Amino acid sequence: MSAEQGDASVERGRGASLAAAVGRRARVGGRGVRAGLTTTVERIIANAPRIPVRDLATLRAQFPGLGPEELADALVAGAVKGTSTVGAGIGAAAMLPVPPALPAELAAEIVGVAAVEFKLVAELHEVYGLRAPGGRRLRAAAYLASWADERGIDVAAPVTVNAALGVQLRRELRQKVLKRSFRNLPGLAPYMIGAVVGATTNRRETRKLAEKIRKDLRARQLTWEALPSLEPLPPG
Repeated sequence: MSAEQGDASVERGRGASLAAAVGRRARVGGRGVRAGLTTTVERIIANAPRIPVRDLATLRAQFPGLGPEELADALVAGAVKGTSTVGAGIGAAAMLPVPPALPAELAAEIVGVAAVEFKLVAELHEVYGLRAPGGRRLRAAAYLASWADERGIDVAAPVTVNAALGVQLRRELRQKVLKRSFRNLPGLAPYMIGAVVGATTNRRETRKLAEKIRKDLRARQLTWEALPSLEPLPPG
């Protein structure tokens, strides 16, 4: 074997070793991302039934004199302020390269934003007279599915509510969290840059979510006069 052939063989060996190392890191990173997504989703699912949701009677008492659209506007404004605050607070961490798992700061932001937006989604269903049926956990699953799909639930079709439970819900939430992670990653920029970016991103995304949910709910809206009563939410 000539010297040139020997050098080429060594370079090929180095290239193969480098490719193998990159492949191993990619596989480890992929497992880390999946683990991070799973952990974040499980936290969101566990938190949802404990988030206080105001029923229509309570909302009307707290916002006297407002009609459905005005009341919905007020709820959206409050939620936008809430998610903006979460984004500004989290955006103090230093930017990281593409990580093997979701950074703790990003996961915390998504869980916090999910809580605010979940409450918004549930209360918008109250405002439009389309409360999800069932106890607290079933309603929470239905509203989580609504949050993930960015659509209102169809209370007249039990299948859509029952399908919100189990594997399907977790799959939809993982997709939602992954998409939100990519959008919120720039919010981890250092100093005040990240705070501004985080607040702006969350404000925009929460408004977009609210617009989609409200558009969907209006198509099936029940007027307050048509509702049988302003009963409080049933217990879990």
